[in-house]
Amino acid sequence: MNRVLILDFGSQYTQLIARKVRELGVYSEILPFNTSVSRLKKERPQALILSGGPQSVYEKKAPLPSKQIFDLGIPVLGICYGLQLTAYLLGGKVRPSARREYGFASLKVLDGRGLLSGVRNRGQVWMSHGDRLEKAPEGFCVTGKTVNTRAAVIEDRNRRFFGVQFHPEVIHTREGKKILANFLFRLAGLEPDWNMGSFIERKVEEIRRTVGKERVVCGLSGGVDSLVTSLLIQRAIGRRLTCVFVDNGLLRKAQYDELITKFRARLSLNVVGVDAADDFVDALKGVVSPERKRKIIGGLFIKIFDREARKIGGVRFLAQGTIYPDVIESNPVKGPSSTIKSHHNVGGLPKNLRLRLVEPLRELFKDEVRALALELGVDRDFVFQHPFPGPGLAVRIVGEVNRESLGILRDADDIVIREVKKAGVYHKLWQAFAVLLPVRSVGVMGDQRTYHRVIVIRLVQSVDGMTANWFSASAALLGRISTRIVNEVKGVNRVVYDVTTKPPATIEWE
Repeated sequence: MNRVLILDFGSQYTQLIARKVRELGVYSEILPFNTSVSRLKKERPQALILSGGPQSVYEKKAPLPSKQIFDLGIPVLGICYGLQLTAYLLGGKVRPSARREYGFASLKVLDGRGLLSGVRNRGQVWMSHGDRLEKAPEGFCVTGKTVNTRAAVIEDRNRRFFGVQFHPEVIHTREGKKILANFLFRLAGLEPDWNMGSFIERKVEEIRRTVGKERVVCGLSGGVDSLVTSLLIQRAIGRRLTCVFVDNGLLRKAQYDELITKFRARLSLNVVGVDAADDFVDALKGVVSPERKRKIIGGLFIKIFDREARKIGGVRFLAQGTIYPDVIESNPVKGPSSTIKSHHNVGGLPKNLRLRLVEPLRELFKDEVRALALELGVDRDFVFQHPFPGPGLAVRIVGEVNRESLGILRDADDIVIREVKKAGVYHKLWQAFAVLLPVRSVGVMGDQRTYHRVIVIRLVQSVDGMTANWFSASAALLGRISTRIVNEVKGVNRVVYDVTTKPPATIEWE
C-alpha cells in the first residue's frame, strides 16, 4: 500500500493535509518535524510532505529537520513554511517580506507541465505567510507567482522536490486538491490504493497480531467512535471482546437504556452495563476546572474498566474509541503545537495503567470513522448522530456539576435536539446542544420576579470537528427553542445563542 508521511511543523492546517491526501486514495500519517531519518527509512514512505508552521526558518529556535530527509530518494512537497524550509536547507535564501500576505491571492501559472498541470491561470489560492523566498536553491525553477510573492511555486523535477507558498489543503485554494493530486500521482507516481475496505482488513489483522489470544474490554460511550472500535475488534477476536457501557449520570435523557438495548439486540455485542452515576456525580462535587473534570471522569472510567476486567478474568487490553482530533487537542504529540484540552480517553489515563491500550481509530478523522461505520453495517441514523463528548454533560455545565444542574441541562438539551430535528436541520449540523452557565439573571414570570439560570444554545456546522462555523438558525427555530426551555425547564429564565466560530472558540464550552 502506498504511504505518504507528513512532517508537522505546527500548522493549524496539518491535519487537513492528511485528510486531503486520504480523500485522494493514498494513506497518510503525520509525524513530528524532528522524526529521525533512521525512523523515516524504517517507515518506508513513497513521498514526504512538509507542513506549514508559524515560525521563521531563520529563527534560533525554528523547528528544523535533518537535511538528510532530502537524501531519502523520495518526492518531497513543502507547503508554506515547508517551501521555505526546503529552500533554506538546500541553499536558497529566505527573508522577511516587506508585505505580509494573508488571505486570498491570484496565482499566475508560469509553467503548467508539473505541479500546476491542468491548473487554471489566475486561480484563487490561500496565503498565510510573513516571509518570502528571495533566492531559490540551485536546480529549482519558479513555476507560479502572485502579485506579492515572486516564488509562489518552485520545482526541481529532476530530484522531485516541490514547494508551494500557499495552502492547497484548505478549501479557499480552489484547485488545491488538483495540485496535491499532481504531486501524488503525476510526479510521485503513486496509486490510489487506500479506502475504508482496505483499512478494515489492515486493522483487523493488526488487532489480531497485537492481542493474540488475550481478552479485551472496550469502553462504549454511546457514540460512533467507540462503537466502530468495538465492531472492528469483534471482527478480529469475536467473543473474547467484552464491551463495558457505563451509566455515569452524565448522559442525555433516556440515552443509557436506549443504547444498551441497541448494542445487545441489534449489533450482537457482548455488553456489560454498569450503574455508576452516583460515583461520578459525587467525585465532581466542588470541581469547576474543565481540565479537572476531564481528568476525574477519565480516571473513574479507567477504574471501572479495570474492575470489570478483573471480574471477567484474563483481560490484558483496553480498547478505546480515540480518534485523531482527540489526540491533536489533548497532546502536542506531532508538531510544536499547544494543548487545547484533554480528552477523557487521552488525558485521563494513569501512568500505572495495568491494561495495554488498543486504539484502532487513533489516526482517523470523524468523517472517516463514519464512512468506516457504514462499511461495517451500522445504521445511518446512528452513524450520523451528532458527536457527544466522552465526559458527557459535565463539560456542558460551566462550573460545578451537581444533580440539580444535570437535571436542568438534560431537559434543556432534549428540547434543543427535538426542535432541531422537527425543523429538519439536524443533519445539516455537526452538533446541536445546550450549555448551562454558572450565572443567574433577573426575569419576570407570572408577574413575579425570578432569579434563575441561563441556557446557551450552540448549533455548529463542520466537516471534521477541527474547525466549525456557527449555524445561522432562523429566528423562528431559536424562538421555539427559547420559549419551550423557559416554559418547561424549571429554574431557567433566559436563553442565549452562541455565534462564535472554531477557532477562536472550541465547539464545546469546556
